[in-house]
Amino acid sequence: MSEYRIYPGNGSLFIRRDGKPIFLGSSKAYSLTLQRKKPAKLVWTQAWRRLHKKGLAETTAKKRTRRVNKVARAVVGLSLDDIRKKASQKAEVRTKQREAALKEVKARKSANKAKSGGGRSGSSVGAGQKAKVPKNVMRNSRVKSQR
Repeated sequence: MSEYRIYPGNGSLFIRRDGKPIFLGSSKAYSLTLQRKKPAKLVWTQAWRRLHKKGLAETTAKKRTRRVNKVARAVVGLSLDDIRKKASQKAEVRTKQREAALKEVKARKSANKAKSGGGRSGSSVGAGQKAKVPKNVMRNSRVKSQR
């Protein structure tokens, strides 16, 4: 009940109705246990002190949490200075650059199409691609060729 230390040869053992043994250090603790007093309501018990935050200041000081510092690192394609420049740029400038790059890519694609797609016949299959054939048809043709 009091949570004080009970040295060998002192105190008494009290078995509760549910069979749990309780070691009581004094007759005061024994008497209050029989009266079913809650330890948290008795000012001299450790339970009360814990509930009302007494004696914690001396034993444990509050731990300080360390702030994690962010470290900027260079990426394979960009140096650290380039990354900082991009971060300091305004969003409008970045969007303009992106749009310009996309236009360039589209222009390149259309130029490639014009080069390769000029002499096309009526077939819908590309030059280096096979015509799509269902698997079961492929399988049947293999079986027939093996016979």
